[in-house]
Amino acid sequence: MLAETICSAASAAGLGIAAVTAYRKRFLTATRIAAYSLVPIGLVLTGVVEWVSGIAFKPSVWIGFGVLGLAWVLFMTTRAVERRSGTTRAERKAARAAERNEAVAPGASAPSLGAGGQARPVSAPSAGTAKPRKKQEAAAPGDDFSDIEAILKKHGI
Repeated sequence: MLAETICSAASAAGLGIAAVTAYRKRFLTATRIAAYSLVPIGLVLTGVVEWVSGIAFKPSVWIGFGVLGLAWVLFMTTRAVERRSGTTRAERKAARAAERNEAVAPGASAPSLGAGGQARPVSAPSAGTAKPRKKQEAAAPGDDFSDIEAILKKHGI
């Protein structure tokens, strides 16, 4: 009963302020104030205020809100952990293989529209293709700066 009286008084005060504002010829602002001041009385008439006041003073309701909050925190924690690392070993292995394929290789300084012989498929590398690439890198130590030279040539430096 007290909550309904307070909401009614707040609505009456808001409508009074809206009337004063309208008297000063600020009709848009007065309309906005009147709309805000009608919300508390609308909540009283729909029964929301009585429902909220019934909920606010029951300990079992607050325990329920705490359990819901805990469930939300656990859910968000599992989502964050899932995003940081792959959920399965196979997914982590595939992600590492994809990162290796995206690294700049010594042959990357060749023009992308050049001969089709140097283009490699994006699929995961097999065990046989990884070893010869390491031998090529070890055999050509002068090619360390070939990718940097290609970038500088591209920009005309």
